[in-house]
Amino acid sequence: MGRPSTPLSAHLPPLIMGTATFNSQYNHDPYALPTTELVHRALTDGVRAFDTSPYYGPAEELLGRALASEAVRAAFPRHSYQILTKVGRIASSSFDYSPRWIRHSIRRSLRRLHTDYLDAVYCHDVEFVSRAEALEAVRELRRIRDTEGTIRYVGISGYPVDVLCEIAELVLRETGEPLDLVQSYANFTLQNTRLRSQGLPRLVAAGVDVVPNASPLGMGLLRRDGVPIGSMGDFHPAPDGLRNAVMAAGAWANTQEAEKLEVIAIRFALEAWLRDGARVGAMGPPLARAPTADSGFVSVASNGTGERLGVSVMGVSNVSELEETLSVWRSILDGLENGQDKQQQQQQQTPSDWSQDRRHRIASLAQQIQAILGPDWVDFTWASPGPDFVNTLPADHLASLEKAEDAAAEAS
Repeated sequence: MGRPSTPLSAHLPPLIMGTATFNSQYNHDPYALPTTELVHRALTDGVRAFDTSPYYGPAEELLGRALASEAVRAAFPRHSYQILTKVGRIASSSFDYSPRWIRHSIRRSLRRLHTDYLDAVYCHDVEFVSRAEALEAVRELRRIRDTEGTIRYVGISGYPVDVLCEIAELVLRETGEPLDLVQSYANFTLQNTRLRSQGLPRLVAAGVDVVPNASPLGMGLLRRDGVPIGSMGDFHPAPDGLRNAVMAAGAWANTQEAEKLEVIAIRFALEAWLRDGARVGAMGPPLARAPTADSGFVSVASNGTGERLGVSVMGVSNVSELEETLSVWRSILDGLENGQDKQQQQQQQTPSDWSQDRRHRIASLAQQIQAILGPDWVDFTWASPGPDFVNTLPADHLASLEKAEDAAAEAS
């Protein structure tokens, strides 16, 4: 128990599968998604870390069910992958960062995820609570880490880069121990790179070990078809002007040899963050070989250079999205992409040559898309929380917590 002897960056992989898509915000019926197949397929293809949250509807439950399935247990023991989850956010306008709720949330996550420990836990969307509440929550998570051993690393997540930096600096100043990780989402994308320009210098100075970049598509904004609409309706905070500019950019991209906006956006974010986020990156294997993989399996079994690679979190809803994202990821790593072997032979290119050509093309397309978005929308961020936000806990919140505590006491 206690703070791990090695930093998280020593073994966290640079690609994490996010499960925010296992939620009714992104899909009409998350229980209808092939989540067990997705998780098993991701592990087989070399993914070794999963990001989730109690706030993501049934995501923890669905991820836990997949990880507990016979197929996964047989091939992938618990120590072979990492689970990152969150505490504090209950609903869109409901937050409880109290130590009492955090203890309950951790017990519940352990149960849902069918595990004895959590590799990392974030305080979820810290901008919605006071700085004092965020600091208290970090202290409680570290207490659990040090006394119970069910948590290994502690961090914060949220949207506004300046708030994340302020809290990281506060934690270091007040506790003398830097945060293990700070996750930002939708702040290093084709549309907005504030995480690099404004966040990195301060987070590095605050001693943060790892800074994962989540949502390279800006919560689905950077898609030809527009933002995803689930059973909860249109949740996305982007204004109409930004949405219209993105749609125009997508239409233009489709004229460039039928390039998909989402492929350009994913590749831009993943590839650029590998380099730009390296100072707060990780040294785990970019893709790991599955025990049952054949000899032709394309992967990077270890990050043998000893250098850090920027960490990204990708979310998918179906197998085709997973395949497309991993295809891009592999091509970034070693110059291979589905359907390109023949082209390489015809052009007598090495994988490295082809990868550099692809990188230059994506960089050029990204610059032109950013020009279409224009100065009004490049690096635009929406307010989080909004001006009307009031933290309102459900009427039965305390009653449900007391009931859960009584059940836990009986079980022990």
